[in-house]
Amino acid sequence: MTEETEGITGLALYDKTARDAADIVIARYSTSFALACRLLGPRPRTHVRTIYALVRVADEIVDGPAVAAGLSVPEAEAMLDELEAETYRAIAQGFSANLVVHAFALTARECGIGEDLVAPFFASMRTDLSTSTHDDASHDDYVYGSAEVVGLMCLQVFVNAGEPRPQPADARLVDGARRLGAAFQDVNFLRDLDHDAFALGRDYLGIGSGTVSRDAVLDRIDADLAAAAATVPHLPKDCRRAVTAAHDLFSELSRRLRAAEPGSGRVRVPDPVKARLAARAWLGFSPRKVLS
Repeated sequence: MTEETEGITGLALYDKTARDAADIVIARYSTSFALACRLLGPRPRTHVRTIYALVRVADEIVDGPAVAAGLSVPEAEAMLDELEAETYRAIAQGFSANLVVHAFALTARECGIGEDLVAPFFASMRTDLSTSTHDDASHDDYVYGSAEVVGLMCLQVFVNAGEPRPQPADARLVDGARRLGAAFQDVNFLRDLDHDAFALGRDYLGIGSGTVSRDAVLDRIDADLAAAAATVPHLPKDCRRAVTAAHDLFSELSRRLRAAEPGSGRVRVPDPVKARLAARAWLGFSPRKVLS
């Protein structure tokens, strides 16, 4: 028993351990996301980390580590199915032997995250095991399930964490969450274009097949970022800084992607620039205007 857990026993200790495990997953996988999470108030912070921990575990089943461990595609799909089923059981029962799932279920039960958001996420993850090239319709479906619903899960946290009974979010905030999630996903698609094509054999955007241009994707990203920025002032105060920092980071990535030569390597934002964007958000500035 450590000083941090002294006096905590039973289910409360298990809950804390599960949440700590989710924190570790996020800290290992995404320094940018971990930085944005630190800008959240304590009320939503842990809940958002548990959402992204589950998302990361599911993503690793379909994006490399499971294959590296020797799983076949059918075996990976079966494992993803098991993870989804365990998530539903944990939400219903309030317990899972999987620490990341248990942590997510605590958040889902408190904040009103149900199967209507969880099922599309797992459907998109499953698509990665069977679909290599996307058209406009399948791209939109994939982005909704893989990114927009994650934004909606976070929105449920922003609105409902600490409340006695979860309520649906305002339609204006729903649109902002969806569009911010879509922008994040399309930015990542552009950043990983070569890796997705050559290592995974995937074309999410249609650029490889010539059905859409890189500039058209960037225009869509910037429009989504601008629309999402307009909703940030309507979020609870303890969430605005983190969402602003995330928005501004991806706005900077979009700007750098537009300036970069295709095939010049993965575009990233230097750490000093990240720190400057985070400091700007911490000081309470509104999201930056998108600079094409």
